[in-house]
Amino acid sequence: MPLTRDQKSDQVGWFENVLNDNEVVVVMKNAGMTVAQVTDLRNKMREAGGGVKVVKNRLAKIAIGDRPGSDVKQYFSGPTFVAYSEDPVTAPKVIVKWAKDNEKLEVLEILGGLMGETALDAAGIDSLSKMPSREEVLSQISGSLTAPWTNISGAIGAPAANIAGCLKTMTEKEDA
Repeated sequence: MPLTRDQKSDQVGWFENVLNDNEVVVVMKNAGMTVAQVTDLRNKMREAGGGVKVVKNRLAKIAIGDRPGSDVKQYFSGPTFVAYSEDPVTAPKVIVKWAKDNEKLEVLEILGGLMGETALDAAGIDSLSKMPSREEVLSQISGSLTAPWTNISGAIGAPAANIAGCLKTMTEKEDA
C-alpha cells in the first residue's frame, strides 16, 4: 500500500530528527534478513541505546538534503535500513558485532554512514566500532584524575608508617 503525502512527510521529518539528534547513522543493505534476524538486531541496538529502522531511499535522500556529509546519499539504493545512536560508537559497535556473529548468513552488508557532518564508508564504520565508548573514555579519564591523589596519599602516609615501624623496633630492642 503506497504511503500518503502526510505519511511521507512524517517519515522525512522523523529521519531529519534522527540526523539532528544522533551522532552517528549507519546505512546497511538488507540482503534478505528474516523478521527474526531484524528483531534480534533491533533488540540488541535498543539495549545499547540506539535504534534500527527501515527507510525509504527517496525519503531518506530528501531528509539528508544538501547538509554537510550529503555524500552518504549514494548508499541509499536497494533495500536499506539505518542504525543510529547518540554515542558515536554505539551503533557501529553493535552492527559490526552482529554482522560478525552472523557472518555465515551473509544477510547484512554495511555500506557506510554519517558521523556528524562527515560521510563514512564501510571501513570508517568499522574503525568507529573499534573505538572506546563514551562511558569507557569517561572512566579512563576519571581513573587518570584520581590516580595522582591515590599516589599522594600513599606517599604522605608512608613516612608515618616508617616512623611507627622504627619506634616499634626500638621499643622491642629496649625491652629485650
